[in-house]
Amino acid sequence: MPFDLAAALQAHAVASPQCAAQVALFDSFLVSSPDVFQRWHPPGHFTGSAWLVAGDGERVLLTHHRKLGRWLQLGGHADGDCDLARVALREAQEESGLDALAVEPRIFDIDRHRIPVRADEPEHWHYDVRFVVHAGADETFVVSEESHALAWRRIDEIAADADAEASMQRMARRWLAARAAGVY
Repeated sequence: MPFDLAAALQAHAVASPQCAAQVALFDSFLVSSPDVFQRWHPPGHFTGSAWLVAGDGERVLLTHHRKLGRWLQLGGHADGDCDLARVALREAQEESGLDALAVEPRIFDIDRHRIPVRADEPEHWHYDVRFVVHAGADETFVVSEESHALAWRRIDEIAADADAEASMQRMARRWLAARAAGVY
């Protein structure tokens, strides 16, 4: 069955009522143009990200992003692919070198954030849809050209780290709550 972003967003709003306003923003953007999955779309575009968790469920693989200079989850541009779960899985594989990854089909988190102007591209918005991706038995990663570094970080430490990106803290807390509830 093909991925339906509108349906996935509505399911996310039901599962996470505190995200209803953000989901409405994503829904509105989704229907605003047929080009919302293209990186060249002027106001912004959809991206897919991976909350890539280790087999023990206690660590997540983060990238020290080369362009943004921050520790973030793996992910990237859809480049025309409207199956954002597939995008998240592809980006996790490409950016980590890990094989045997498995993506959860439901949305884990969403985040709209501004990307600053760079030499070759104007300031724009990323409508980032994030999915849980599970690592296989081999957690030996390879740093890609998109990263300064990769590191497995304890999720409970991210949740408690006042210096962590707000969306990283939110995902860490969401993960810990879901694990405590037996969801993952």
